[in-house]
Amino acid sequence: MKKLNENFSEIFDMKPIEVEKKTEKQQLAVVETGDAVVNDTEFARKNIKQLIDTGNKSLEQLALIADQSEHPRAFEVLAGLMKNLADMNKDLLELQKRKRDLAPKETSPANGVSIDKAVFVGSTAELVKMIKSNK
Repeated sequence: MKKLNENFSEIFDMKPIEVEKKTEKQQLAVVETGDAVVNDTEFARKNIKQLIDTGNKSLEQLALIADQSEHPRAFEVLAGLMKNLADMNKDLLELQKRKRDLAPKETSPANGVSIDKAVFVGSTAELVKMIKSNK
């Protein structure tokens, strides 16, 4: 490329243009926590609820139209809307589950450790003895 610029500059009797090399900057993926996650999930939840409300109103009107026209396409569209509403309800429940998974887990105040599953290793006699000593 440099030689090409020099050749053109000689032909047209001009000063060669210097080309700046562009360097690509790498951006690190930022994991949002805290308020951003809460705000986004609340925004998505509100939108899904509005879509469900609007869909329910449309469902009633579409059911009347399908009943009056008795046209097969109207019933097909009605069935499609019912399926979409059911899917949106599932999405709403899935959003709640994801929000719970993203929320920070509470730890026990005594030692700062959360225990999901506890397993006792020993005999039943040792277990009974340990239970009686805790009472």
